[in-house]
Amino acid sequence: MAWDEWEQLKAQAAEGQSAHMQLNQVDGGGGYTAQPSQTGDLKVGHGDLVKIGGAAHHLYNQLWDKARVAVPSSDSAAGDLSKQGFSLGAGLQHVSNRWDDQLKSLMDACAQISNHMQVTKSIHANDDNYIQRQMSSIDALDAGFDERVGAPGEKNPVYGEKDKSKKKE
Repeated sequence: MAWDEWEQLKAQAAEGQSAHMQLNQVDGGGGYTAQPSQTGDLKVGHGDLVKIGGAAHHLYNQLWDKARVAVPSSDSAAGDLSKQGFSLGAGLQHVSNRWDDQLKSLMDACAQISNHMQVTKSIHANDDNYIQRQMSSIDALDAGFDERVGAPGEKNPVYGEKDKSKKKE
């Protein structure tokens, strides 16, 4: 790149700067991106929670089954290299230790996500059941008030008529 070309590019960049904010992003090709205020509230159903929890549990199992395989063989190779006097053994052991630490961290995160989704599902199910029970008891109470035996204002025949044969003496 020639010096003149560099100066020209710097001048063009300086002209493009202004006091307004500029976001560093590229249009995704659709030309329109919905704003959060236009899309409404975030809604998650129980099925979504189950899928997320299931995916996290599946990833945890895959990490447990497949990602830990490298640790014992790497540790063994690092020990053999160190015994033979190669400094590469210490480096390989460091990499193996870091791999194991990062793997444990990732597995813990997957377990937390999976457990959180199950707990969230359980809590919401319990809340739904509680609300349903409360609403059912209100319905039963309302039904009790609506069970009228007679027309309003008349005496309830359940209590019977007063015996007129008994008079006060």
